[in-house]
Amino acid sequence: MAGSTIGNKFTITTWGESHGKALGVVVDGCPAGLPLCEEDIQIFLDRRKPGFSQFSTPRKESDTVEILSGIFEGKTTGTPISMMVRNTSQRSGDYGDIATYYRPGHADYTFDQKYGFRDYRGGGRSSGRETIGRVAAGAIASKILKELGINITTYVSSIGDVHIDKNNFDADYILKNDLNIPDPAAYTRASSLLEDCMAGNDSIGSSVECIVHGMPAGIGEPVFDKLDACLAKAIMSIGAVKAVEIGEGTEVSESRGSYNNDEFTMKDGKVSKSTNHAGGILGGMSDGSDIVLKAHFKPTPSIASTQNTVNKSGEDIEVSIRGRHDPIIGPRAVVVVESMTALTILDLLFENMSSRIDKIVEFYND
Repeated sequence: MAGSTIGNKFTITTWGESHGKALGVVVDGCPAGLPLCEEDIQIFLDRRKPGFSQFSTPRKESDTVEILSGIFEGKTTGTPISMMVRNTSQRSGDYGDIATYYRPGHADYTFDQKYGFRDYRGGGRSSGRETIGRVAAGAIASKILKELGINITTYVSSIGDVHIDKNNFDADYILKNDLNIPDPAAYTRASSLLEDCMAGNDSIGSSVECIVHGMPAGIGEPVFDKLDACLAKAIMSIGAVKAVEIGEGTEVSESRGSYNNDEFTMKDGKVSKSTNHAGGILGGMSDGSDIVLKAHFKPTPSIASTQNTVNKSGEDIEVSIRGRHDPIIGPRAVVVVESMTALTILDLLFENMSSRIDKIVEFYND
């Protein structure tokens, strides 16, 4: 299987399946000397692990990370960092009958067509548990970004037709509720909506917004490796993401240039912008303002409601999906979006180090 690696200078390769013995990631390109321990990684993994909310799958996994290589005396060595999380709560029997038919909204049919074979236990590589490796690697990328003064705020911005009110935005509230919503009033409405969905054996879609603070200007490439293009690829690679917006996203198609253009101004002796409709990216490169992106997640496809599908014998059948599933994807995907954003930005920051001869000379002649 190709396509399990992303990045050019800071690369990650994820491995493992939902119901295999373990999942993990190999990170290459991390500089030596970064203080790093398993607790640094565990903080991120705890934000996505299942079984600790009424709105997540009841599958209980500790998702305890083990660092297997690349660390010595509490610091990175510059060699590949391998990390592993063991699966401890598989119930593969819940998925036995899935081998005979194709679940609506899942990759069962496409896997069969591509490989002529598939791991039907929870979706194999297509399972949401694949993101464990992304999050573990994202924890490292985020730690490096903080060394550079770059921080990321990520949260659920909508669930179904319930949207947060930016006037009620409370960053501290994000980690205090099980939906990762920054608006207490929206949390109440969204909780009620989710309870109705669960009572009806249904699921619902959501969106996750990510804001990057402290970005320097000029990060990203002007043609194929635009910062927004790389971010879109990284975010779209997350299972269930169906759309990505940068800045005002789809609203720009109804806008006028006189409004959409972000006018430049001087602030504290530096070039700044009076607005940020562009979401912090111009011409594929960061402009120094906050980067703003939004990921839209489809409803969880595994639902207990009766659905029509086809079995491997070519017969029309009805199915009701058994097993342990989230009624919504967004809340547990917040840290996944944050991790993929951090990985993308760090990789492009490393590439940018060789973009100017004066900076190279300055570095080596220092």
